[in-house]
This record gives sequence, C-alpha cells and structure tokens, in this order.
Amino acid sequence: MPTLSRFKDIHQGQRCVIVCNGPSLNDMDLAFLRRETVIGLNKIHLGLDRFGFYPRYLVAVNAKVVEQSRAELAAMSCIKFIGRRAAAFLPEDAFTYHMQVLGPPVIFSKDITEGVREGGTVTHAALQVAYYMGFSEVVIIGMDHRYSFSGAPHENKHLEGPDPNHFSTDYFAGKTWNNPDLVQSEQSYAEARRIFEADGRRILDATLNGACTVFDKIDYRTLAGSNGG
Repeated sequence: MPTLSRFKDIHQGQRCVIVCNGPSLNDMDLAFLRRETVIGLNKIHLGLDRFGFYPRYLVAVNAKVVEQSRAELAAMSCIKFIGRRAAAFLPEDAFTYHMQVLGPPVIFSKDITEGVREGGTVTHAALQVAYYMGFSEVVIIGMDHRYSFSGAPHENKHLEGPDPNHFSTDYFAGKTWNNPDLVQSEQSYAEARRIFEADGRRILDATLNGACTVFDKIDYRTLAGSNGG
C-alpha cells in the first residue's frame, strides 16, 4: 500500500507553485509553469490543454469535487493527494494517496500522515502538503478570493448556468458545490503563513489582481526568469 511518509522533505529547499482555480488564470501566460514544480487543485484538468502545463502533484479533498471528476482524476499521471472521505470514488494506487481531512479549529498540520486541516479551502490543505514535502518557497496563483454566490458559507448549492467563479464556466455548471467561506479561508492562510515563516520559509501570492491580502504579493511574471531549484 502507498504511504504518505515517502513524501517527507523530498523537495527540501525548493520552490513550488500552487495553482488554484480562479478566473484570473485565463488572463495569465502560464507557459512558465512548465519549468516549475506545480501542485494543481481540484478540477485543474479542465484547463491543462489550454494552459499548456501539467502538474506534478494534485490535491483534492472535497468529496463532491472528486466524485464529479473521478474518471478525469483517475486518468491523470501525477501524484494525487485525495481526502479520505472521497476514497470510494478514487481508490489508492501508485499515483493516488489518501489523507485524513480534519475539521475545525483552524490548525496547520505539519505532518500529513496524521491528517490535514481543510480550513475552509483546498488551498490550505495544499499548503500543508507543500510544507510536509519540504518546499521552502510556495508561490500561489489563481487564488482570486472573490466569489459570486447566495446563501451561507459551506451551504450546498446547485449551480444553474455557467460558473462565474472558476477558470472554466463548466467547472460547477449544473452541479452541486459548497459555498465558500472567505473568513475561515483567511484565518487558515494566516496560520499557514505563521507556520512557514517560523520555520524560515515563505508563501507568496502571485495571483493576478487577487483579493486576498494575507500573503506578500509578487508579480507572477518575475517567476518566468527565475528558477526555484
């Protein structure tokens, strides 16, 4: 059986890019990602042909997302970190590893073999995976941190019509999703920043016109001429 412990510090001192799923990805030249170690999130497969890169890793912890994309995720030839509550939709194999996903309070897990905290957003789970793998610098793109929705945070909603909140209008179109919780997400990001910086590491936000103010901002185009190792 695969074991998460094999990923401990395998990228120590290196840089990765976490690619979220906001519409801003459509306004970026993502060719630079071919030279980066990419952690993709959720349904990033919907844009790979158009964006021209392929992730080395993928994180998806929401069971609805995994169920809706089980065939596409199973076909991806990257390492996938999947929430255990979605295990029935995507069993473990040579590319697929299950993680226990824990609820509140907002905590950052340094050891993903003991579980990860969802913290209101898959990005928080991905930051815990990146930390465990030893990355010293994490750059986030596509984290627009703005949504159009009605109802309460975490509420199940059926989306009628095209999806305005993700890079693909088909993302949740005609499907059920969970409303975002921006307040809890920001609390999670703040905790992630605290843990990274206490260990001499850093998280940077290179999202184009992103609304999140938790992380220091950089222009993603500066990454094109640099190499994170």
